[in-house]
Parts: sequence; C-alpha cells; structure tokens
Amino acid sequence: MVSLFRKKDAGDRQLKAYQKIVASINEREAAMESLTDEQLRAKTAQFKEQLAGGASVDDIKIDAFAVVREAAKRVLGMRHYDVQLIGGLILSGANIAEMATGEGKTLVASLPSYLRALEGKGVHVITVNEYLAKRDRDTIRPLHEFLGLTVGLNLPLMTAKEKQEAYNADITYGVGTEFGFDYLRDNMVWHPTQRVQRPYHFAIIDEVDSVLIDEAKTPLIIAGKMPPAADLHYIGARVAKRFVRDEDYQLDDETKAVSLTDGGIEKVEKAFGVGNLYEIEHQTLYHYMIQAVRAHVMFERDVDYIIKDGAILLVDMFTGRTMEGRTLSDGLHQAIEAKEGLEVTDENKTQASITIQNYFRMYPFLSGMTGTAKTEEKELLDVYNMQVVRVPTNRPVQRIDMPDRIYRTSEEKYAAVTAETAARHVKGQPVLVGTTSILQSEKIADYFKEAGLSFELLNAKSVEQEVELISRSGQRGHITIATNMAGRGTDILLGDGVPELGGLHVLGTERHESRRIDNQLKGRAGRQGDPGSSEFLISLEDTMFRRFAKDDLAKLEKKLQTADDGLVKNKKMHEFVDRVQRIVEGANYAMREYNLKLDDVINEQRGVIFGLRNAIVDDDSQKERLIDMIKRSAREEIDYYCQEDLSPEEWKIDLLAGHLQGIFGGREVPLPEEPSSLKEIILSTEEVIVPYLDWVDEHFEPDWDNLVKRIMISDIDRIWTIHLEQMTRLKEGIGLRQYQQEDPMRIYAREGLQLFQTSYRDLLRSISVKTAALMTELTKKEN
Repeated sequence: MVSLFRKKDAGDRQLKAYQKIVASINEREAAMESLTDEQLRAKTAQFKEQLAGGASVDDIKIDAFAVVREAAKRVLGMRHYDVQLIGGLILSGANIAEMATGEGKTLVASLPSYLRALEGKGVHVITVNEYLAKRDRDTIRPLHEFLGLTVGLNLPLMTAKEKQEAYNADITYGVGTEFGFDYLRDNMVWHPTQRVQRPYHFAIIDEVDSVLIDEAKTPLIIAGKMPPAADLHYIGARVAKRFVRDEDYQLDDETKAVSLTDGGIEKVEKAFGVGNLYEIEHQTLYHYMIQAVRAHVMFERDVDYIIKDGAILLVDMFTGRTMEGRTLSDGLHQAIEAKEGLEVTDENKTQASITIQNYFRMYPFLSGMTGTAKTEEKELLDVYNMQVVRVPTNRPVQRIDMPDRIYRTSEEKYAAVTAETAARHVKGQPVLVGTTSILQSEKIADYFKEAGLSFELLNAKSVEQEVELISRSGQRGHITIATNMAGRGTDILLGDGVPELGGLHVLGTERHESRRIDNQLKGRAGRQGDPGSSEFLISLEDTMFRRFAKDDLAKLEKKLQTADDGLVKNKKMHEFVDRVQRIVEGANYAMREYNLKLDDVINEQRGVIFGLRNAIVDDDSQKERLIDMIKRSAREEIDYYCQEDLSPEEWKIDLLAGHLQGIFGGREVPLPEEPSSLKEIILSTEEVIVPYLDWVDEHFEPDWDNLVKRIMISDIDRIWTIHLEQMTRLKEGIGLRQYQQEDPMRIYAREGLQLFQTSYRDLLRSISVKTAALMTELTKKEN
C-alpha cells in the first residue's frame, strides 16, 4: 500500500510543478495580447537568437508557449486550455501525456513542436495513419507559418525531392512506419544526394501506445522481389492441409509458435522423398514446410487477411484496416496464397529491416500522447525511457462505465448485444458496437439484419468511408459496428437531443488482448464532458479465453450458474476475466521483449554495416579504405585458417594461400608448408602484402573511385541480404535444437555473431578480390 501512495504523491508533485509553469504562462497572456501581429511573429527570431547565445529550451519555454497560445487565438480561433498547456510541457520534456479522448491533442502538439523546432534541427509529428497526418498538418500549419516556421508532410509514394523538402521543414508530419522506411531506404542509397532524412532530433507520437506497443510486434522490412518456388508452396499447402494438431504439429496458443512433431516430420519426408528433414541441405525445405503450417493454423481468412481482386490483403489486428502494400516476408505471404489456391506472387527477400523499438530509440528526444498508456507504463519506461504523466480532463468525465456482462456462449452474447442495441435504438440513443475482427463484425451485422436494425458497418472492407462513418456515429438513432479502433483520432460529435438521451453508448463485444484497447473503445463516449456510457458483453467462448485459459475454463464450467439467457451469475467470474487479460498482456509483453532482444543482436550488426556503407557513399576517395580493407582481409583469412587454439599441423595452409592469392591480385604468397608459429605466417604474408599495397597506392587513379565504390556497395548489399536470410533461418532453427541448460537467446547471440564474422570476412575478401581484378585489368589497358 505504501508504494501506491508514493506513486500517487509523485504524480501529484509532477502536476503541481507543471501547474506553476502554467500560471507563469497565463501571466504572460495580457502582454502577448498587446503585441501586433508583426511583434508576435518577431518573437520567433528573438527565441532563436537566445538559443544561439547559449540559452536552453527550458529558458524560453514559458514565453514560447505564451506566444503559441496567442497565435492560436488569432489564426485558428482556438485558445489552449490550461490542461493542454500541461500536456505540452510534458511532451517538451520527452515524456508521455496521457490525455482523454476529445481533449484536443492536435492543438497540444503545436506547443512542443514550435518550441523544439526553434533549435533548427527538425521536429517529427507522427500519427497512426495518413488521414490524421494530413488533417493535423492542415489544422496546425497556419499557426506555425504565421510564426515563421515551415511545415512539411511525409507520405508514402512521394518522390525523393518531395521527401527532402518535407524533412527539411522545421516541423514534419507523417505516419511512423514511413519515417522508419525512409531510414532504411536512406541506408540503401548510392549517392549522398539521394538521402531524404537529416539527423534525428525530437519526435512527438500521437496515439503513442498504438505506434510503440501495438505496432512493435511487426518489424519494418524492405524487401526485394525474388521468383517464388511455387510448386514447393502448393505441395506444402496440400501437405499442411492434411495435418492434425498434436499429431503432426504443435501450436502454442499463447505465443502462436508452431513446431512439427515426429509424425509430421515423417509425412514431410515422405511427401518430398527426403531422408532427414533436419539435415543442412534440407533447411530450405523445412522453412517452406513450416511456413505452410503457419499459414494454415495462424492466419484466418477475414480475421488476419482478406482476399480482394485475387490478392491477399493483410489486416491490422489493432485497427481493423487493411495494410495496403504490406506483405509478409520469408515466403509466409506466398504460403497463404498457396493455401487459398491463388497465384503465388514473387517472394520478398529482406534487404533491410529494423524493429519499431530500435527505430524510435534513435531519436535523442521522444515524446507521445494517448488516452491510454498507464497500463504499459513499465514497458514505455524500460524500452524508451519515457514516463507517463496523467493529465486531468478539462471538464469532469460524465461517462458511465458499467460492469461487464459475461455469457456462457458466443451465440447468447450476440443475442444480448442485439437486444441491448435494439432497446437503446428505440429511444433514439446512438450505439457504437466495437468488435475485434472483420468476421465478428459481419456476424453481428447478420444478427442486426435479422432483428430489422439498420446500421453502418465499418471494417477493413469499407475503409474509404471510415472517418465519415465514425464522425456520424454520435447522431440520434445511429447504430455503428466498428472493427476495433477503426477511425481512432476522429471526433465523434453528439447530435441534437442526444445528450438528453444519455449520449453515445459504446458496446464492446469481446475483451481485447490489452486493457488499453478496451479503454480506448470506452473513450469514444463521453468526450469533453459529454454524457455517455460503455459496457462490455462478452462470452466464455471468446478467443482470449480459448487461447489463454482453456484448462481454467474447463474447471469453471462445472460450477457455472447461469440465467435463462445465458448470463453468468458467478460473482468471481469478473476476477477471472481480469486475471486472464493480465496474463495475455504479460504474454504479449514477453513476445515484444523477446523480439526486441533478437533485433538487438542484429541491431549491432546493422550499425556496423550501415556505418561502413554510409562512409563509402559519403567519401569521394576510396583508396585509403580499400588499402585498409585489403590489410584487414588478409588478417581475417589468417585468423580463420590458422586459429591459435589449434596446433600448426591442423592449420589449412593450402586454402589460406589460395585465398590470399585472390586478395593480392593473383600474386603468389610463399607460405611455409609446415609453419611453426603464427608469426611465421604473418611475416610470409607481409612479404607480399607490403609491395602489393605499395602497388595499389601507386596505381590507384581517382577516376577509379566510382568503379571501386560501386563494387564495395554492391557487395555490401548482396552479402547483407544473404546474412539477414541466414539470421532468419538461425532464428527458426533455435527452437528445434535440444539445448538442455542454455538460453535460446544466448545461442542466437553467440551463433549470430559467428555468422556475422563469417559474413564480414566474406565481404572483405570479395571486395579485395574484385577490386584487385579491376585494377589489374585497368592497368593493363592503360599500359
């Protein structure tokens, strides 16, 4: 209990500190009102001079906030509430402001974005979709432009020139994933002028929990198209279709991990006519087969994807929207196509990737806003070093959140949802029904049709009308069925007479895998002090219970007490529901943590490769780097073939000599047949490498720089792509290996490092051999 009070006291102290600053901002209001437009605009230049003179953003923030508030009154006709000023202060300190739905987060962002843009290093304002990015940019741009700042918009499919202009603006709005993809593309350019981003500085993320937590399960991947092994996919799909759970494969309901049983392995070996599926030469076949099984048991049509015009469109489980242009990598997308009998498209080979977590951790200053973050406070602090500060609402919340109604079966639940909706519809009260999948939304639509209820169905199949439908859902008599958080960020205004009817009523039809998502759904009602209500009608057949509480449910069902309509009467059932949801949250957190640890291994490797590649791209002269690479390549070969923990008799001198000959442009290396020490090998190598490096130094022409640069970059891209595929295979195989006392993460880190060392050695050798051949050829031509 003591810790709870301490937390509360800490939150109160934070708010009191912010309220003091707000009081100082309010004291400046009269002075700002007395300024002419020109004098108010001139404040921007004055602030920049102060910062150039050594002042910090904290020194100017009170005056800067007062300037933005006054400009907003004149340009937008909006005045920041005190609670919005508090939100802005939280953001400018690189933390998270938890603000209820309808509290005007778009206007809040105008304060810290102006303040941090004065530093001249750029501010990124990140939203969850293109519509919100455009809307927020269009809303706030007149304010910032009035104060002399430039505002850009970064969207997919823009040209490099358009993106450069957007990023060079003082404040840039856009979708988080597009910023991440631009980072990856910038590390794949051939010339510095092709890059679009500048160094990261400060970011504000709207709906921060959605971006940093919900989307964090899926890494950002840029892939190149490769012809698919279509026959392999189709055969795999046919084999997987006949598989029986626990007989041929095992599925962990909680983690969704899939593995083949001995029986399943035998069926695969028989189907493809191979002896041992786990032998190295059959690694690719195993990969295709496990993807076929995953496609069958992990991906459900109209839940995880839809089929439109003969193509698989993935569905974002948190928004219910289709993810246009997004495909699964490593053959999984093609496995789903084969499962559905569609034409198998080209496979994506990963060329560059990064997790959401590791991308956003590159910002020196990161902040965010959301209506729901407290439940994930520990993760946000641990991963991103951001504290969550709850901001009081401008007006008291009037929404009534009713306790869950729990039904025995899903059919009884749907019947109750229909009856409840019909009862409220009769008196004209608008109802918003929230679902967790397209399948569920269409099932409820069928029930409503049968009951003669007219409604708007909003799911991934009607995304074009999303914003309009959600905004109308507060009108008298409206019934809206929405997938998850479709239309998140869209204002729902109550129609005439609706407040007197109790406002918007939100009906949840299934507990989500996170309390945050439940709270977001509830928060659609009762915005800005409006009346409203929420209630969840759930069943013990819901996905969450089937996946995470199967055994507990079996025990509980014996003691169930239900009413005639299937309503569960057991008082402790609510505790059970809450406990299962917390277990799910823990499992999802563990999965994100695991994926982040996996990416942390690759992140270090990515830093080395991207650092080398960018240095090559940025430098006009490659001679010194080439000479250094040749020296390092020779040393790598010696270390590989003459390992110090082996006796000299075990060293592979013939192979070493051959590789060194390639590195040194065909020059023979007189290595001793029976060396007695490593020093002897190194001295023998130096007899060739020193004169060879002198030859490179003497003959290297500046005109060759571009040719050498092209060789270096091509080899980096080729070997990095191969390495990423090897790391994926390693990740898949870790679960198969029977290590009794060792952590799989430790195995992955150790063997991943070994793979990277080998890939880096291959890279140095390939560049050395190719450039040696190039220079020999060019020298011959010149002579």
